[in-house]
Amino acid sequence: MFSALDYQFMADAIIEARKGQYNTSPNPAVGCIITDGTKKACGFHEKAGLGHAEVNALKNAKAQGVNLAGSTCYVTLEPCSHFGKTPPCAEALSQSGVKRVVFGMFDPNPKVSGKGVAHLRACGIQVDGPLLEEEARQLNIGFFHRMATGLPWFFAKTASSLDGRTAMASGESQWITGKEARAEVQKLRAKSCAIITGIGTVLADDPQLNVRDSRFSLNGHGIRQPLRVIVDSQCRIPLDAKLLNDGGKTLIAYAQGDSKKLSALKEKQIETVQLDDGQGKVDLSALLRFLGEKQCNTVMLEAGSTLLGSCLEQNLINEVKAFIALTLLGSKARPLATLPLTQMNQQIRFKKTDLQQVGQDLLITLSRNA
Repeated sequence: MFSALDYQFMADAIIEARKGQYNTSPNPAVGCIITDGTKKACGFHEKAGLGHAEVNALKNAKAQGVNLAGSTCYVTLEPCSHFGKTPPCAEALSQSGVKRVVFGMFDPNPKVSGKGVAHLRACGIQVDGPLLEEEARQLNIGFFHRMATGLPWFFAKTASSLDGRTAMASGESQWITGKEARAEVQKLRAKSCAIITGIGTVLADDPQLNVRDSRFSLNGHGIRQPLRVIVDSQCRIPLDAKLLNDGGKTLIAYAQGDSKKLSALKEKQIETVQLDDGQGKVDLSALLRFLGEKQCNTVMLEAGSTLLGSCLEQNLINEVKAFIALTLLGSKARPLATLPLTQMNQQIRFKKTDLQQVGQDLLITLSRNA
């Protein structure tokens, strides 16, 4: 059904899609290739609210002299068939002269899935797919997960020594991992719609949890900063915390808080949400549902041992990105996660899905065993 050229052009479309992966949220990143057999034009979705990949590829095809009559379009996601902030791409393709459309995977939104393909076929266009479906899915795993479950794809970033320690007993932790690993963390932040941390981390480190690497600024659009989410059960966050005063968006999730502090946060235009689990703590599963409703596709946990342990115990984490420095910090250093397990049958097992070396450190990607 598919030729070697089909696979190559779809692989090229996936490469195009990756160019927009830091800026398109809450939309998926999509890439497109249009070819007449001699010339080809590329396009990708740059930012939510701007032109979709197919529209950009059609525009570039006309500018580059690609003969659209009888051409083939390769797109990583089924062309949309509904009006949103932009017109439907299926309609644009059907009016362009394109003869064949090859797509990577169906739109995961059950309200529209298959309708783009049906529209194209009704217009006499040959439609083939899915092709390289798993590769296309990995491009937007958070978006697809949210469409299917209503929840964001939730992953934890950890950094520890070989013996599973994150800091010395004094709290000293800079730096366990090297500069290459820290650069990779910037990439993970840039891909995330939100970053969750705990009040303990804020009180100890006063972090900003932002993206500072200019590599993630695209075509003058600037850097899309993730929403910072603070799990702060008793609303203890200091009003002079960097997170509250740097102009970025911050959400305080609390269980109990006095009206004076809440009013002060409101004056600073800081969003708050009360999610009491009935025991005076933040309901973490409710927090994830709340973020899903806010159209967060991918959420990163960058927190201390207590919050990480709670998320692991409640089986909320889809994936762990574990940076491991090839060093030992010793038995008095602080542990990676607070997990008061007492029996062997309570252990939490993971399976490795990827392993790579980042500078002198290791990055292991793990998923929870069923």
